[in-house]
Amino acid sequence: MELAQVRLLVSDFSSCYHFYAQVLGLKPQSGAVDGPYEKFSPAFGSAGIALQDRSMMAQLLGELGESATGHRSLVVLRVDDLDAYCAQVVERGGTIAHGPVPMTDRMRVAHLKDPEGNLVELQEWLLLHG
Repeated sequence: MELAQVRLLVSDFSSCYHFYAQVLGLKPQSGAVDGPYEKFSPAFGSAGIALQDRSMMAQLLGELGESATGHRSLVVLRVDDLDAYCAQVVERGGTIAHGPVPMTDRMRVAHLKDPEGNLVELQEWLLLHG
């Protein structure tokens, strides 16, 4: 397992984008100033900080209403075999809240929560052929 990123779930995406890009001087990956997602990288190291619109994650998890504003962070872990890892999580007493499902054409994800309600995303990166 490898830590892929720490993701902050934000309500005011453009202000947060400005803070991480301009104030802290981190390099944005795509320049998506208005979101709903952007990854920022430091000058050295492979992991980065990512911003994601909080309502986008709430919609993905099917959490509408007041709970849509509750999540502020998301720990992202990359695994080699998402289905096998999710099965192990369940065997060890965990509950998968969402997935495994495709997130993009290059990634499958599953989500679960720790005992405090913090979100954890498990990612399997897919190889593209062609």
